[in-house]
Amino acid sequence: MTNLIKKTLPIPPFFNAETVGCVWRVPYQERAKKAKILAKEYQIEPSVNDKVQIALLIIDAQNTFCIPDFELFVGGRSGMGAVEDNVRLCEFIYRNLNAITTIIPTLDTHTAMQIFHPIFWVNEAGENPPPHTTIQRKDLQKGTWQVNPAMSDRLTQKDYQSLQSYALHYVKKLDSEGKYPLTIWPYHSMLGGIGHALVPAVEEAIFFHTIARQSPNQFELKGNHPLTENYSVLSPEVLEDEQGNLIMQKNNALIEKLLHFDKILIAGQAKSHCVAWTIDNLLTEIQKRNLALAQKVYLLEDCMSSVVIPGIVDFTEPAETSFQKFAQAGMHRVTSTGYSLN
Repeated sequence: MTNLIKKTLPIPPFFNAETVGCVWRVPYQERAKKAKILAKEYQIEPSVNDKVQIALLIIDAQNTFCIPDFELFVGGRSGMGAVEDNVRLCEFIYRNLNAITTIIPTLDTHTAMQIFHPIFWVNEAGENPPPHTTIQRKDLQKGTWQVNPAMSDRLTQKDYQSLQSYALHYVKKLDSEGKYPLTIWPYHSMLGGIGHALVPAVEEAIFFHTIARQSPNQFELKGNHPLTENYSVLSPEVLEDEQGNLIMQKNNALIEKLLHFDKILIAGQAKSHCVAWTIDNLLTEIQKRNLALAQKVYLLEDCMSSVVIPGIVDFTEPAETSFQKFAQAGMHRVTSTGYSLN
């Protein structure tokens, strides 16, 4: 029997907001038992029966971005942004468990030898750039930074000039398309490492939803190509080399899947980077089809924070400019505490 009236659910007593900023093991078997008990008590049906199909896209809620003292913790202006965001995100999932059809978590996925990591570049002294260095066209033309010759052994069959030429093409392409300049990030989201994993509290909430709704989540990996950044889960920053040869494709399967939902909720980190670029790519695809589709999209703004490095850079205002554009296109700017699916 289909529930005609959905009720806002209680937050499970095991959820502890004080441990959201910590790393720990999710007790899967215990949580599975509790999820089945809750589903029976509140007559929660499998998500396949949902008349209104709702997707929750959670972007990069990983330890590397969301746990203090990890490589790229997104503190936002409060200093504890990602932790505070994830408390609200978990509570939103639990309260709306019976309405969310599918949860789609993305995972930023890297290895050491990628274009945005220090080892990829050297100066005349053979030194790698420090984290948060930006590399632009003038830096390559002046020789301030050049591709590390060792990279060509792995990436271009020892064709160093080809790789150097591609690097110049890459930074030019970013500039011509109005994207962020190439930033050298600390090694982060390393495949196989603890930083790559979802924050335990978020993983726990997703797992609980999976069992209660009998709805498999859909993990989406991004960022593992060595020659391009991949802020957006829908498309890499650069698709082609200087000869016009395709190096990567857009994530067309995910684009089509998202646009078939009745509602698309978006949360995650960082608002100014991976979240903003994902939404921007989604809007581009919507504009190609029907701008009215933008009204399907709900941005959970209290479940995301911008990159802020005190005394160095603050991306809060650029993010605000982007989100104003999204709202003008028809997307909804909401908060997890002020918006309910029930």
